[in-house]
Amino acid sequence: MHPTCTSWTAAEDGRCGFSPLPTTSPRRSASTSDTATGTGSTRTGSTPSPRRPGTGDRQWIHVDPERARSGPFGGTVAHGFLMLSLLPTLGAEVYRVDGVRMGVNYGLDRVRFPAPLHTGSRVRAGVTLLDVQPVQGGLQVANEVTLEREGGDKPCCVARTLARLYF
Repeated sequence: MHPTCTSWTAAEDGRCGFSPLPTTSPRRSASTSDTATGTGSTRTGSTPSPRRPGTGDRQWIHVDPERARSGPFGGTVAHGFLMLSLLPTLGAEVYRVDGVRMGVNYGLDRVRFPAPLHTGSRVRAGVTLLDVQPVQGGLQVANEVTLEREGGDKPCCVARTLARLYF
């Protein structure tokens, strides 16, 4: 833990608090296995074009709406790596850690794409705090982030993310 924290809860000086967002009540602390879910206000954007597919992948399921309509997903879908690029923004809608001077994406332990994310869909993230470990100058935080599509019966992406937070 950060030197001022006895556990993954808010220290008296506020340097290590996990706060679900948006918040209408005073800041609350989190413990391992706490989950927060966003409001679902983010859309995946317009259909990528062959000249601008977002990831460089020009496969027709991502860039050709006409062909994709008769394909396995019934329309164009977001590339898996494009979904991963949404995780920091969507995660920021869900929670914050107070007192962080700098945060660094440290990596991903596991990523799965159980269902397609149709272009133009509303999406939200659910974040479950899995683990917090001390590292030199800060904390390493492991979260499970679940990306959900509005109206979907399965998540589009489930990723265990690692971040390093420096105070």
